[in-house]
Amino acid sequence: MLRVLRWTAGVAAALLVAGCGGSGPGGSDDEGRGTGPAGRDGAAGAPAASPAGPPASLTSQRLAWHRCGATGGSAAPGDEWRCGTLRVPLDWSKPGGPTIGISLIRARATGNDLIGSLLFNFGGPGGSGVETMPYYGATVSRLRERYDLVSFDPRGVGASEGVRCRSDREIEAAEGVDATPDSPAEERAYFQDAAGFAKGCRKAAGRLLAHVSTTDTARDMDLLRQVLGDRTMHYFGISYGTELGGVYAHLFPRRVGRMILDAVVDPTADTVGHAKNQARGFQRALEDYLRSTGQDPREGTRRIAALLERIDARPLPTASGRKLTQTLALTGIILPLYSEAGWPRLTAALKSAEQGDGSKLLALADQYNERDSSGRYGTRVHSQRAISCLDAAQRPTLARTRSLLPEFERISPVFGDYLGWDTAGWCHDWPVAGQYDTPRVSAPGAAPILLVGNTGDPATPYEGARRMADELGRGVGVELTWKGEGHGAYGNGSDCVDSTVNAYLLSGTVPKDGKVCS
Repeated sequence: MLRVLRWTAGVAAALLVAGCGGSGPGGSDDEGRGTGPAGRDGAAGAPAASPAGPPASLTSQRLAWHRCGATGGSAAPGDEWRCGTLRVPLDWSKPGGPTIGISLIRARATGNDLIGSLLFNFGGPGGSGVETMPYYGATVSRLRERYDLVSFDPRGVGASEGVRCRSDREIEAAEGVDATPDSPAEERAYFQDAAGFAKGCRKAAGRLLAHVSTTDTARDMDLLRQVLGDRTMHYFGISYGTELGGVYAHLFPRRVGRMILDAVVDPTADTVGHAKNQARGFQRALEDYLRSTGQDPREGTRRIAALLERIDARPLPTASGRKLTQTLALTGIILPLYSEAGWPRLTAALKSAEQGDGSKLLALADQYNERDSSGRYGTRVHSQRAISCLDAAQRPTLARTRSLLPEFERISPVFGDYLGWDTAGWCHDWPVAGQYDTPRVSAPGAAPILLVGNTGDPATPYEGARRMADELGRGVGVELTWKGEGHGAYGNGSDCVDSTVNAYLLSGTVPKDGKVCS
């Protein structure tokens, strides 16, 4: 089953280049407390009261930093990077109970005028900060002059009790399930596959499955802030990391230091709203791509939609012997839209597919799905599903999804069907209730938070930055717009964006709300 990941452009670009005031109501942030994970109208599964602060045994723990080893498919990073483990409560409503380990990575500041630690989350949800941070280090080398660069694998991700719900063989078999079912038999297979994934997650994760929410991770972040010795949280969140940053700001507004949110998730969108936003965002990016090649966007969209219909009826052969299905073809189209650097590969892959060879689109899909040449898959999608389904209380029924499909298809003839069906299938038969329809991110009294929106962003359309600013509250959210392409803005080719962000983080210079970099 396909779910569009809200992950950082830096990761997507690397794959393509390599070929692969007071506290909020309900608690005092000074005591490590905050409101529970409730939506605007209340939340299914939300705790009745805010958890107590962590015990001294956790806030006073000393981190044992050591040389990092290889992780996942990545080699060990250079000597400047050190890794460690933070102990956090499994269940934040029982902070003195059992603990789990959160995997960390850090590079110390290169200069002497230290501001503190700068914590990164690169998105997903489900992305590994321990793997990504060393690759992103060169992009943020200027920031390292005054900050220790720190990242982590959130709970349920990678080395932090990472969730794996299926074997490699089961994942490959599931790629044959049609993500846009056209018959009763295909519908049954689609929902059986979703239920099977949920059952696998319940078996693999056990009690952890109820404790991997965005709110849980935000509380982990504040404990990390205390253990690192920082008075306030300096934070750089990208993509889903912006939602995580907004939730942190809501829980601990007086702890917000200098916070950048780049490629901003719309906090007012529920499950269906996010799917519609992404359908619009990817359709917009596809049309920008088509214009860049001299094609009429409307005609180019029709041609790609027709190609996908032909592949649905007859999957394409590939050099590997595997078949390129319609779902894999769409996945292969999505990956290069995350970064303008990927557009030439999309052109070559579409041309080959039109000629009857699915090899290039399959290679792009395999990169998106973290499949290596030996048939092993990564676990990012597993973690993403576990986190997002615990967050999301809205679970559209089959009948609701069917009623929505015409609107999704109008929004995007290429991506609409997939994202529409996804609203019903993604969390189907999930064993844990979701916590809210939309996250609370209001942060009265917080320091100014800089939000960076990119007009060509496919996965988190730029309108989300304004909506996040409005939700954070007057005097808190400060919007910066870049008229560019790709997912994310910082380090993506705009001197205006980079200098504005650097001035904010290094000197505390807050730009005028509404500044535009073109």
